[in-house]
Amino acid sequence: MSVRMARLVVSFAVLLFAVFVFPPFLIPLSAQQPARARALGIIPGTLSPGPLNAITDVAGVRVGQTTVRVGDSVRTGVTAILPHEGNAFLDRVPAAIHVGNGFGKLLGVTQVAELGELETPILLTCTLCVWKAADAMVGWMLAQPGMADVRSINPVVGETNDGYVLNAIRSRPIGERDVRAALEGARGGPVAEGSVGAGTGTVAFGWKGGIGTSSRRVTGADSTWTVGVLVQSNFGGDLLVLGVPVGRALGRDGVHRTGQPQGARGSIMIVVATDAPLSDRNLGRLATRAIAGLARTGSVMSNGSGDYVIAFSTHPSVRRRYGAARLVTSELANDEMTGLFQGAIEATEEAIYNSLFSAATVTARGGTVEAIPVAEVKRIVEGAWNADAVMREEGVPFRTVNADNPSINYGQHGAGEPLVPTRPSSRDPSAQRILFPHARWRPATAPAPRTIDGSFHVGLLDCRHRGRRAARRHEPPGRAPERAADPVGGRGAVSRAD
Repeated sequence: MSVRMARLVVSFAVLLFAVFVFPPFLIPLSAQQPARARALGIIPGTLSPGPLNAITDVAGVRVGQTTVRVGDSVRTGVTAILPHEGNAFLDRVPAAIHVGNGFGKLLGVTQVAELGELETPILLTCTLCVWKAADAMVGWMLAQPGMADVRSINPVVGETNDGYVLNAIRSRPIGERDVRAALEGARGGPVAEGSVGAGTGTVAFGWKGGIGTSSRRVTGADSTWTVGVLVQSNFGGDLLVLGVPVGRALGRDGVHRTGQPQGARGSIMIVVATDAPLSDRNLGRLATRAIAGLARTGSVMSNGSGDYVIAFSTHPSVRRRYGAARLVTSELANDEMTGLFQGAIEATEEAIYNSLFSAATVTARGGTVEAIPVAEVKRIVEGAWNADAVMREEGVPFRTVNADNPSINYGQHGAGEPLVPTRPSSRDPSAQRILFPHARWRPATAPAPRTIDGSFHVGLLDCRHRGRRAARRHEPPGRAPERAADPVGGRGAVSRAD
């Protein structure tokens, strides 16, 4: 055999070994492509999104982003949200701010709470850049037409601290040109997500976080309204995806640095926009519901969290013209708010997933934060759903047992122990063990346990998927209706690298 032929045989053997021996989830994380949640079949809730599944589905809302990378130490940026195409100071929108946990440097809170309105765009950036960003935005606004006599502006600037691994935050690297680029580059249409703008250096649940967005369409008062959400995720906790404990199933995180792990530390900024005509009072109620969406993902809102929600309405009937002596408004009644509440919860949950799944691995002098392995996340979530479906189909009973001592049987859910199945499914036992890696299966001959709510539960899923009604509410991944692919990239994004 010739040398060339021998090399070809060896190469072919190596290729076969790589394809058939190494499973997909062992592919390096950097090689796994980012994707939005819906592209993975992960669809929170029951409401439909807008055409872009983004905050820009709310008519008139524009987003601009500047990504700042300097040398091997600066990874940060600015994200700007403009409520409409006019001058935000002269044509103000009603707004409210909800404080989930107030360990943060959000500027402009007291005046928004007092007057119930925004008079500037909203900026998001890093913690120690808040004041520089605010100063730059004030300068930009004073230069706008019609602002010659203005002597007071209330800039609203939110932040999260991206100095944990990726950003040399003490250098306060955001400059006036970065803020102006975000404001002037703001556009409607698709929104860039993941490691971009104010999300360039953020970390969430021990993986690369960033910017994420989503929207929901809601029917009420004989009209259809849109609720859009944009998040800057930089927080920790116990990652749940559709109620599945994905963080625990992964068994690792993507942060490579010396020092303490992220744990529950960190913050999040949530911006909620709607075209429904709401008063600042009902916008406050809407903002409160976004925290429920945050909780669904596993956040514990730690002592050091700055967890803020800024909500505003763009509807022309509730806008407030600067200098007007009287305002005549038409707003939705309280009884029409429930659908909007649900939309805010679902869109917040999905926006957080998008911020994770769309992020790319980022490296700086302080270390590397890897993108979450989306293929593995999909496999875990599908495995949990398959286990749930198989057990319901086969009628596998569940009981509460002590994982350390299987001879102890509590007989019902309680006593601080998880619900576990009495035997593995004959069809897919490995999928069930994703949820219960430390559980010991009881023999199939064990006494039949009592059921809960007339149905069977999959241990850690029962908080989100209880009973047959819940099974109808949440379609498993892979069974979602066909939809057009959502873009991961977007408009209005610029980058600076010095």
